[in-house]
Amino acid sequence: MSETSKDDDLLVRVAWLYHVGGQSQEEVGNALGISRFRVTRMLSEARERGIVRISIEHETTQTLREADRLVSGYGLKECIVTPPQVVDHALPPTEAEDDIARRAVGIAAAGLLARKLSVDGPVTIGIGLGRTVSRMADALSGIRKKDTRFVALVGSLTRTAKANPFDACIRLAAACGGEAHFFAAPYIVDSERDCEVIMNQRIVRETLEVARAADVYFVGCGELTEGSTLFSSGLVTREELAALRAAGAIADSTGKFFDARGRLVPTDLNYRTAAVSLDDLMKHEVVLVAAGRQKADAVRAMLATGIIDRLVVDGDLAQLIA
Repeated sequence: MSETSKDDDLLVRVAWLYHVGGQSQEEVGNALGISRFRVTRMLSEARERGIVRISIEHETTQTLREADRLVSGYGLKECIVTPPQVVDHALPPTEAEDDIARRAVGIAAAGLLARKLSVDGPVTIGIGLGRTVSRMADALSGIRKKDTRFVALVGSLTRTAKANPFDACIRLAAACGGEAHFFAAPYIVDSERDCEVIMNQRIVRETLEVARAADVYFVGCGELTEGSTLFSSGLVTREELAALRAAGAIADSTGKFFDARGRLVPTDLNYRTAAVSLDDLMKHEVVLVAAGRQKADAVRAMLATGIIDRLVVDGDLAQLIA
């Protein structure tokens, strides 16, 4: 067997274990004795060469109707709704349901991202924190555009996690041959003063300049529960989470904490996050990528901010917020 055939066999095995076997990139690497970064590159190559093809049919009558209702109800430029999967919304969401919803929305968001990348000339894409945003990075394929920059809009998590914008930017850049830029800072720091110092560092200012030059931002949002990325990743303590809820916080996105009416809540955490500013969000086209029925209140709060221009959401969540 030739070396090329061996490489192709490994490529197929990596793709099979990840997409069909449901293993994480780290698990695939451990099973095959290769690094996680090599797994990332091979998954991108498998999509680019057409070995892996991912698609989702979302333009059913029901999803189009839901999308139109959300566009008119919230004054959006566009809404993409994936097919619903739940028959009885009275039942609590399950982890399996949430995972399917995130995967479907990630694929739909990757289609929107591909449209944004199809223009002539350089493109800069801002990437926020979130598991569904990460799913978008997983799903992007078939795009080769070396004059693309993916830039994190917030600092990084302190440990490896799928929601980390650092990780998402690397995978997106690898998928299309572009560049990845990220904040050389933690997402949340200990004090406002510490945050000011970090944000004034040259390498952080340079990243901010790239982020502020972005053509569009893709962001997620959190629901501020113990199941949220902020808490499960150790970014906020149980006491801080309780204080946020007591202050009226319903949602967080890109280092900002909002109440049900889309207003910033009075918390120092708004000033302890290494992230683009609220003014930056207002000045850019922002795509909110959200999945899971438990996010209904958070998504409604985000739509009330006036920040969101386009929404990509799963069908069950869409029914709850329409």
